[in-house]
Amino acid sequence: MAASATDGLNLLERFQHIPDPRDPRGVRHTLASLLALASAAVLAGSRSFTAIGEWIADAPAQVMAALGVRRDPLSGHWQPPDESTVRRVLEQIDAQALDEAVCSWLAERAGMAASAPAAPGRMRRRGVAVDGKALRGARDRDGELVHLLAAFDQITGLVLAQTDVNGKTNEITRFQPLLQPLDLNDCVITADALHTQRDHATYLVEQKRAHYVLIVKKDQPTPHTQIKRLLWKQIPIQHRERDRGHGRDERRTLKVVTVKAGLLFPHADQAMQIRRRVRDGKTGKWQTVTVYAITNLLAWQAGPADLATWIRGHWSIENRLHYVRDVTYGEDHSQIRTGNAHTRWPLCATLPSAPYA
Repeated sequence: MAASATDGLNLLERFQHIPDPRDPRGVRHTLASLLALASAAVLAGSRSFTAIGEWIADAPAQVMAALGVRRDPLSGHWQPPDESTVRRVLEQIDAQALDEAVCSWLAERAGMAASAPAAPGRMRRRGVAVDGKALRGARDRDGELVHLLAAFDQITGLVLAQTDVNGKTNEITRFQPLLQPLDLNDCVITADALHTQRDHATYLVEQKRAHYVLIVKKDQPTPHTQIKRLLWKQIPIQHRERDRGHGRDERRTLKVVTVKAGLLFPHADQAMQIRRRVRDGKTGKWQTVTVYAITNLLAWQAGPADLATWIRGHWSIENRLHYVRDVTYGEDHSQIRTGNAHTRWPLCATLPSAPYA
């Protein structure tokens, strides 16, 4: 799903609706142009404000024209902003407004992809993974690690929403505010064990009209004990997968059983046992990990292959989002610590990832 020139213009239009934090007196560069230039610079490989400023100064004329760079009306020379201007804007900008503008644009693109004609065998329901990440290099004003919670489209690879998790809150309390602006009707929300909360399940099914596939661990003792005690040995394996790569051999099996009666978790209809066996290519040793999960989807709504795909899609967020941000765009190495810039750098890294989805 590559970004087109029209997509870029639509993003510029969304930037124009973000409140400009600067004093209007003496403003030479539009806010939309500054944000577009910063995003393009990160896409081109810039890893710091200094690098962003250098990329902007060296950008060709057609790029400056497309991104709305100021031009002297008399001489016709381009007058791009310098590094300090970009820095000040990202430090002062309304973080939430920028998040909403970018993520709404990404969500619209993801919706267009989801509404396209499906290929044979493709899942009808869209999977949305919710996952958090701490930035190891960046700190906020209080010296705390910057922590973000994001909603990630499993099909397109786009970030649909993102929110800060500061020291006074945690991922659990930010779950519902993160998903509130999204249209999740008939989507399947996947999350790790931290978000296997009764309130989350009720919110997704009753308010967002969505479905869930949630991992269950010992920190939810009642449903975990109930699921673990099911007669799994008598239930046949219903789906198998095998992956080879990166020096290891991984085999996964899935068992599913209907648990409508008796499971003390809101709207739960099916329980799953996922068993992963991984062989290290160097030592030849096998390691087995058993994971349990629950969903409100009925057996006729989602078969074993569908459930395995959603679970695998959630685990892939490490490669499709975190790896791109960390390795390709250097998010973890960013040590920006002033104003709101420490939280806007990840957003700049999210924007360029769209063409690779």
